[in-house]
Amino acid sequence: MPSPKPPRIAVAPDDAPPWLAQAVSAGGGQVVPVEQADGVVWGAPRDPKGLEHLLAANPRVRWVQLMQAGIERFAHLVDDDRVWSSGKGVYADPVAELALTLALAGMRGLDRYARETSWSGPRGLNLFEARVSVFGGGGITQSLLRLLRPFDCHVTVVRNRVQEMEGADVVIDADRYFDAIPGADLVVLALALTPDTEGIIAREELEAMEEHAWLVNVARGKHVATDDLVWALRTGVIGGAGLDVTDPEPLPDGHALWSLPNCIITPHVGNTPEMEVPLLSERIATNVRRQAEGKQLLGLVDPDLRY
Repeated sequence: MPSPKPPRIAVAPDDAPPWLAQAVSAGGGQVVPVEQADGVVWGAPRDPKGLEHLLAANPRVRWVQLMQAGIERFAHLVDDDRVWSSGKGVYADPVAELALTLALAGMRGLDRYARETSWSGPRGLNLFEARVSVFGGGGITQSLLRLLRPFDCHVTVVRNRVQEMEGADVVIDADRYFDAIPGADLVVLALALTPDTEGIIAREELEAMEEHAWLVNVARGKHVATDDLVWALRTGVIGGAGLDVTDPEPLPDGHALWSLPNCIITPHVGNTPEMEVPLLSERIATNVRRQAEGKQLLGLVDPDLRY
């Protein structure tokens, strides 16, 4: 039986990281100029306009591989004419690990202890047997559910397509997301950013949270109404927030969130370059092999949902 023909893949733009081309070659693909390519690995996650121009000039490209998991910058380009794949699920384990880190740090009082200059009194809540609500049903949530298993939490997952998930006690439809907020000790945001999920946590939702509850956001900053969050943290409406993402981002020097003692901020480091390169390289190589074999690609973007 003849070997599959090597897929002809371009890596663009010209200043894309060289390891992307190495990943294509590792998957058995042939790296070619975009004019000769059937697929393209787009290595500029902040440049949708550049990709738009490339595709308009090269209609023969039938497959686009994006680097990032959240593709809101590129969502308007996604169509039924091409196959689109993303980094969806690639970074699930490291991002879930950070979500757990922020949750434990906040619930156990490290937000305030780390700022102390003298011995202080006890504070903190257990994650053991806590009630946890997770917004989103993708790879990050699946990884987080595994990490939460030893803590014997009662976990509610809010997702678009209701289906049983290992490690979740309850799964509810996204339309009922508000029901998952009251009673939760921890609310984790791990969902895609869409018009429906922008501002999903605002004043009404924050007021419905428990006074001791922590909000952890490892998804996108625009899920949370920032001014409302500042108000909730200042007034003690919620216990605290752990944020790997903010709106605006980067968070400007002097922003109110920096000075709040019940807020922990990390600079969008759910995955770092040291984590990203091996993980994304493997995804690209795998998808190149699958493309050659006519198999379904990993991380496919749904043209209707745009993620």
